[in-house]
Amino acid sequence: MRKINIAIDGPASSGKSTVAKIIAKDLGYIYTDTGAMYRSITYLAVKHQVAFDDEAGLVALIEKYPITFSQTTGGQAVFCDGEEVTQAIRNNEVTHNVSEVSAHEEVRKRLVAQQQKIAEAGGVVMDGRDIGTQVLPNAEVKIFLVASVDERAERRYKENIAKGIATDLATLKEEIKQRDYLDSHREVSPLKQAADATLIDTTGMSIQDVVAAIETIVAATLEDDSARKAEKEA
Repeated sequence: MRKINIAIDGPASSGKSTVAKIIAKDLGYIYTDTGAMYRSITYLAVKHQVAFDDEAGLVALIEKYPITFSQTTGGQAVFCDGEEVTQAIRNNEVTHNVSEVSAHEEVRKRLVAQQQKIAEAGGVVMDGRDIGTQVLPNAEVKIFLVASVDERAERRYKENIAKGIATDLATLKEEIKQRDYLDSHREVSPLKQAADATLIDTTGMSIQDVVAAIETIVAATLEDDSARKAEKEA
């Protein structure tokens, strides 16, 4: 059966990465965390003291420090030039500044090119904010996840506490609201639902419920694909 590409978009803490990882594992597909790529560049900017508004300096970091992924027993690990940064890219300084870094046109162009190359052969589950609109506009399945700010803040709060990251829930809610505004109002590739994407509001839904809903859509798409193929061969 032909392997398709699945694009999952949505705002911060809408559950994109969690469900994308599970779906990729269930289908035997490659998972690509595009958010981790932008976070990695933000982390490198902090580490090498490159200003977040220095577009040329940020692009130089992309060229000098390759971002790679590796599947481990504990999940997917992220590396910058061989240094594992899986946890480091989730710290508060990175989180507070990744929207500014990801808004640069040249930064997005370089990382989008890398993301598109990963998906060339199909069989990829990719999550982010502009996957269905810009990165993989021809993806066979496009999903746009949303959830209330309160629920998303609760999710991120629990994740941070579990990782030992000091977090204030009220502050987190305001940060998520600000992140939503910045992501949806940036000039380059703003966060928005693709016209042909399926909207799923995950408020009150369990992760498994969301996964089941998306996998039902994927199964229907693959079934339609097989039916069209059979008609052509008949």
